[in-house]
Amino acid sequence: MTRTTHTSQAISPPPNANLARAQESNDHRSTGSLYSPEERQRRDDSVWTVVQGVLAPLQFLVFIISLGLVLRTLSSGEGAFAADVSIIVKTLILYTIMITGSIWEKVVFGKWLFAESFFWEDVFSMLVLALHTAYLVMLFGAIGTVEQRLGVALAGYAAYVINAGQFLWKLRQARLQGSTPQEEQQQAVPA
Repeated sequence: MTRTTHTSQAISPPPNANLARAQESNDHRSTGSLYSPEERQRRDDSVWTVVQGVLAPLQFLVFIISLGLVLRTLSSGEGAFAADVSIIVKTLILYTIMITGSIWEKVVFGKWLFAESFFWEDVFSMLVLALHTAYLVMLFGAIGTVEQRLGVALAGYAAYVINAGQFLWKLRQARLQGSTPQEEQQQAVPA
């Protein structure tokens, strides 16, 4: 029993900490900053930041491989099983990155999802998740043709590319906001 309580405290801050986080969030959002100094520190100290940093490129690698297999199946009619397996793997990694990302948001911002700094990224992530889940329902429910099922997967992949672009943009913003004025100038001027 003690262990469970300790674990939940590591993930969920006490209620008064949530109020403090809400206030600091409101204070720095008015300046256009992605993170308050406290949020930046929690982000930098969190193991979940590292987890996200590992899962994101892994998911992209699986996406590239799977996209090739899906396009091969759609163009030649061959390899549907391999395409299906690759989409399942991509979907499992997506669920993993969504769950760990939600934990990351809770640690950094005090909210499981839809923190102000990442609200629209989370909204679009829900679309990506819905399309991937629809593909799984079609696959395991034997709904539609192979082409229709792979079409849903491609729609999910297109949404994933847009969502990945959103997160890359936020990563760039965070790096620029975390830089000193001299570093920003060096990043802005090509060498």
